[in-house]
Amino acid sequence: MDLTQIISLGSGIALFLFGMTLMGDGLKQVAGNRLELVLYRLSGTTLRGVLLGTGVTAVIQSSCATSVMAVGFVNAGMMKLRQAVGVILGAILGTSITGWIISLSYLEGSSGILQLFSTAVLTGLVAIVGVALRVFSKKQEHHHIGDILMGFAVLMFGMSTMSGAVSDLGKQPWFTDTLSSLSNPLLGILAGAVFTAILQSASAAVGIVQALSVTGAMSFETALPLLMGIAVGAAFPVLLSALGASTDGKRTAMVYLSSALVGVLVCAALFYLAEAIFHFDFMQQVMDPFSLALVNTVLRLAMVLVLLPFTDGLESLVCLMVREKQSPEQDVAVRLEERFLAHPSLAVEQSRLTINDMAQRAREALSGALALTANYSKEGFEAVKQMEKDCDRYEDAIGSYLVKLTGRELTRRQNEDVSKYLHTLTDFERISDHALNIAQSAAEIHEKQVDFSEDATRELANLSAAVREIVGLTTRAFQENDLVLAARIEPLEELIDRLCEESKRRHVERLQQGRCTIRQGFVFNDLLTGMERVGDHCSNIAVAMLELEEDTFDPHAALRRRRREDSQEFQAAYEDYAARFSL
Repeated sequence: MDLTQIISLGSGIALFLFGMTLMGDGLKQVAGNRLELVLYRLSGTTLRGVLLGTGVTAVIQSSCATSVMAVGFVNAGMMKLRQAVGVILGAILGTSITGWIISLSYLEGSSGILQLFSTAVLTGLVAIVGVALRVFSKKQEHHHIGDILMGFAVLMFGMSTMSGAVSDLGKQPWFTDTLSSLSNPLLGILAGAVFTAILQSASAAVGIVQALSVTGAMSFETALPLLMGIAVGAAFPVLLSALGASTDGKRTAMVYLSSALVGVLVCAALFYLAEAIFHFDFMQQVMDPFSLALVNTVLRLAMVLVLLPFTDGLESLVCLMVREKQSPEQDVAVRLEERFLAHPSLAVEQSRLTINDMAQRAREALSGALALTANYSKEGFEAVKQMEKDCDRYEDAIGSYLVKLTGRELTRRQNEDVSKYLHTLTDFERISDHALNIAQSAAEIHEKQVDFSEDATRELANLSAAVREIVGLTTRAFQENDLVLAARIEPLEELIDRLCEESKRRHVERLQQGRCTIRQGFVFNDLLTGMERVGDHCSNIAVAMLELEEDTFDPHAALRRRRREDSQEFQAAYEDYAARFSL
């Protein structure tokens, strides 16, 4: 090869890789947001996981992306390792579809329907449509479709450039000698694995092998070991994705390597044993891009069929390879996988589940703190203290994660969800803070042996019931996104404010009558203040749920408007609560 051909080959490879990346990214944007959740929710059995893994990989054109998603699912506790085995087997098979797409660049025809699919015509038409969508359409989804089409056109042009650059290599002795040496199964598998690990893409490696096949010097005997090695080398980027993952996350990444290695070794052993016995005539058959795509698909299908009955064995194997480590308590925000930021629908879903857990933890902290005012225990106080710390960790982790997520391209619904979570996150954390304050007041009552009057005790019990009601109502409304429940929170919050004011006034009267003391008054007022502020934060959460879909967000104006527009419903709810929680 002269310098011109080397430069042409390099530019062809560069265009091919860029086109594949552009097309894959566009496909992920158009279909990925739907397919991620489908993959997560529907991969319940091994067979279903295989089918879904195959389908998702065929659509997004990347077995690595599908496998990395599976690693993230398992690492976040969303998917069991056994489910991930099926998904990864499907990804191994699904990536073979790219070879057939690449084969389109070798279709030629001088007449009839094939002429419309010739390289030049197909590339030109696809490029024109892709550029038109990118330039003239204002819709983001059309831009992504344009990226897919332009990526496909660049990929096709890159393949043509590579093929032109290597077309004369079949006449070069050194090239044919090199290919002949790769007919040695071990050497061919090793070369394919190393080549794919460097490229970090099985689809790209297969595409380059298809380009080399146009030289006419590649036989089936040479191609099969290379394709086997490519299947093994594709595990390398998946292994890299598991760095820093949990034990099960690392095991999931090892499933890809183990499946590829075992599948290749079994298929190679069976095939070459049969070849030694029957001496197949097709071993010296010259390969072209279409036959390579066929062999690649058949090989991967054979690997999956061989491994499918032994998925339990694969799971046991990776568990032996990656031992369980005794580690500190898992972070409460384990669901917030960095890998999911590239897949916004998953990231938003995980944020929702995590903030729901935070809301439940805040509710439990508040309930536990209120229980301490009537029946104090050191264990109960420590439990409330721990739940408050958990909520602090939740706030830090979720807040940081949501900020990172806002830098991604989100749909309108996803933006609304992220805004709601950001607005309500601090309120849930503050509820846990006030729960701890109430618990500390309960500890003071216990340590100083403060005895309230019968009236004060009844008032606190009544307020505690109202506060439990509003926190439970808020948590349910938020977790279920129930706007009807959310609309009932503000009337109860207003009643709690009134009850707190009445309790403070009555306490002053008791002080004047000598029925209560100043020492009792301080802790009594602290409890009232904590409960009142809990109600305020519940109101903030309800307003965020009801109003964030509008372009502007003004909580005070929203409350005034809602009271005016829904005066009858508001008053009816208020009277209902007043009947239940009156002093």
